Amino acid sequence: MQEYRAKRQFLAQVVLPVAIALSLTAAVLALLLAWSTHAVDEAARQRQAGLFAVVLHDSIRAVAHDQEASTVWDDAVVQVRRAPLDRDWLDANLGVWMHSYYGHDQTYVVDPRGRPVYAMQDGRRTAPSRYAVAEPTAGPLMMRLRAEMRDPVPRRDTTVLSDGASDLGMVAGRPAIVSVKPIVSDTGRIRQAAGSEFLHVSVRFLDRSFLTRLAGAYWFRDVRFAPPGELRPGEIGVPLRSADGVLLGRIAWRPFEPGARVLGRLAPGLALGLMLIGGVLGWLMLRLRRGTAQLQLSRARAEHLAFHDSLTGLPNRALFENRLDQALAGVRRGAGRAALLYLDLDRFKNVNDTLGHPAGDDLIRQLGRRLAMLVRESDTVARLGGDEFAILQTGVGSPADIEILCLRIIEAVDAPFEVLGGQAHVGISIGVALAPVHSVERVELSRKADIALYHAKSHGRGRFTVFAEEMDSTLRSRRSLEQDLRAALAGDQLAVHYQPQFAMRGGAMTGVEALVRWHHPAKGMMPPAAFLPVAEESGLIEAIGEWVLREATRAARDWPVGRLSINVSALQLRRPGFAARVMALLAESGFEPARLQLEIGESRYIEHAQDCRPNIMLLRANGVQMALDDFGTGFSSLGSLRQCAIDRVKIDRSFVQAIDRDADGDAVIAAIIRLAQATGLHVTAGGVETAGQNAALATMGCDEVQGFLLARPLPAAAIARLLADGGGPGLLPAPARTVWHGV
Repeated sequence: MQEYRAKRQFLAQVVLPVAIALSLTAAVLALLLAWSTHAVDEAARQRQAGLFAVVLHDSIRAVAHDQEASTVWDDAVVQVRRAPLDRDWLDANLGVWMHSYYGHDQTYVVDPRGRPVYAMQDGRRTAPSRYAVAEPTAGPLMMRLRAEMRDPVPRRDTTVLSDGASDLGMVAGRPAIVSVKPIVSDTGRIRQAAGSEFLHVSVRFLDRSFLTRLAGAYWFRDVRFAPPGELRPGEIGVPLRSADGVLLGRIAWRPFEPGARVLGRLAPGLALGLMLIGGVLGWLMLRLRRGTAQLQLSRARAEHLAFHDSLTGLPNRALFENRLDQALAGVRRGAGRAALLYLDLDRFKNVNDTLGHPAGDDLIRQLGRRLAMLVRESDTVARLGGDEFAILQTGVGSPADIEILCLRIIEAVDAPFEVLGGQAHVGISIGVALAPVHSVERVELSRKADIALYHAKSHGRGRFTVFAEEMDSTLRSRRSLEQDLRAALAGDQLAVHYQPQFAMRGGAMTGVEALVRWHHPAKGMMPPAAFLPVAEESGLIEAIGEWVLREATRAARDWPVGRLSINVSALQLRRPGFAARVMALLAESGFEPARLQLEIGESRYIEHAQDCRPNIMLLRANGVQMALDDFGTGFSSLGSLRQCAIDRVKIDRSFVQAIDRDADGDAVIAAIIRLAQATGLHVTAGGVETAGQNAALATMGCDEVQGFLLARPLPAAAIARLLADGGGPGLLPAPARTVWHGV
């Protein structure tokens, strides 16, 4: 009985209180654990949902921003209004290019009446009627955009260049970002009445590749698009709603739940007994800490991706502009001077074309590392996009600091890059603007650094240029001239004159060279040297060259001359399909290919020989002859030219002019003639202006001559009269003034 009482006492006084205490402790701990698990998981879900909202918002802005690379552009305004449309141009600039470079899934061009004129889907041009899949979403956006453009209000977002309208919608049963941008002038020279603009529509689907990228970049697990009402157990979803509140569906995924994972691992330990509670609690805190660290790591990674370039790890444009704003604020307070450097790679396209885009990406990464090693910790190196970089140099003591940095950059980039087992050689051009000398406002300082970069590239690559005020006026003059040239091409200001070419033996007219002339309505007759470089730079040279080819072949079709020579640019010869276009124009005019000779300047040819070769070979296979103009100025060898299938060389007029002044000039020309004839090439000497020059060339055995001594460039009607009179040299001597040599 006493033993029984002792047991009961022990149970009542020890075991029961301990059991109650342990039970209460376990219950409190269990409730605490359940509450903390739920709180951590809920916080993780909210962070993931907030992260997705940021990514979606940035993606919508990115689609519209991508469009502005092509829609705010004078060339785009001109091209979409052409009849017929140049669909290859639209592919390369408004359609297929948007898919290959920016990842847009569909693009369309819609005329002012709402009719589609161009369509691209999944990187391939398709029938404009396929626009019907995007019209339900794009149509209301277009109406809204046109209403805003008719009654414009100042844009609050100064980072955009033009109006636009974006929304979420269903396209072909798939959720998508749909963005509409007007195709407008970047210079303001092309005026369009409100409502007369062509519209550019881009579609970026929010499933498949978008979700794959989302999952890889931000650790979203089993992410998918869920139609309304199809959310699976264990999933969370962020609703996708259009601007008018229509629910399109949800982006759903299995959330990262660190609390639930911890609880699942703790359950077996809790079953072992309260004796392990202390250890389990410690382990729980450790696991909770790890879960929190993972969340913080995910957030830090998302923030890093938002402000850094994914390829190089350098700051991106957004972070760079923020740091530039901070630096300029310090400059305004008198905290020293700063320099903004814009950098652009030279010959980078050749690396992509010859070694492939993976090699180009590797080169960009290496370049980022080299640049980062050249600056101080207080400076900032950023990649702005493509092969464009920028450097913010703070605490500039003197101009020598900037010059030293620029020279170190040029020297570092000149060193070869080891990419994919081979070597790549590129150069770099640098434009510099200083604060406060040139401006203390970010937009203005950036504009002037960009102008300086443009000046550096146009005056020889692999150099740096500091902004000067005259550069700004020069650029405005060039843009004004470009606009005038566009108007000239659209009107009747251009004309073609023809300069006869004569055989040295017998003096018969062997051919004519077609030369473009421009009568500016305000400036009068413009020398070709004043506008052809602008045409080359702006891309108008292709349209001008095609116009000259069409006009000249039509005019010379029935002339009794053996050859029509027409100058072409390296830009034309590098363009895929140029040879086919030439043959189509010849067929249109009825001109025999064997009578056509295309001439390209030696220096530009040497720079782009490999790119020009496919078109040259195809043209020669169809009977067209090729000549190298201004020979002797580009340091090429006759042997290498023979390998590139050149039929004729034209001795530069500077050598011909040296005949009267320098005895060595005779020896140089004689050597060129002998070597050319030995390799089977014909020789034409241009710029013959004196009888002495003509006689000397005859003695050296030159095949053919042209110049003001024999006949000046003449309109087509005058050439016809000259041929009717016998076509001999000297019938129409050159005037004494307004002489433009070599054009």
